[in-house]
Amino acid sequence: MRVEAKLKELNLELPPCAPSIGSYVRAARSGDLLFLAGHGPNRDGKQAYTGKLGREYDVQAGYDAAKLVALNCLATVKEALGDLDKVIRVVKVTGFVNSAAGFVSQPQVINGCSDLLIALFGDAGRHARAAVGVAELPNGMAVEIEMILEVE
Repeated sequence: MRVEAKLKELNLELPPCAPSIGSYVRAARSGDLLFLAGHGPNRDGKQAYTGKLGREYDVQAGYDAAKLVALNCLATVKEALGDLDKVIRVVKVTGFVNSAAGFVSQPQVINGCSDLLIALFGDAGRHARAAVGVAELPNGMAVEIEMILEVE
């Protein structure tokens, strides 16, 4: 089944790509690798989750934010490649979680991204990963994710 058909089956759709908030591109290709810049939890052209996990948000809200970030990443992939089925495999995901002091559930938060990628790409969605707690993220976003993908 095509990736976009799986998205529809899950009642999900790709959001419009948000503009870069700095002097960088959202995606850069080198050979068969596509490197995605850090993406945030944007919905309807606005940042959807602002604040810290363990203070403004619990793990479930963080999971939902990471899932939304994954959709934003996939929108950039589609823009860069024209077709999500050109993804051969997700190689690496790095997740940054805006964490209050004492919050240690970053892996469970970033599972929101990882679980979606596995649901959409199957074994090709299984990836190496880092889930890191940070003191602050740009514009106060709760979660930021970057990816490396092998592509056609």
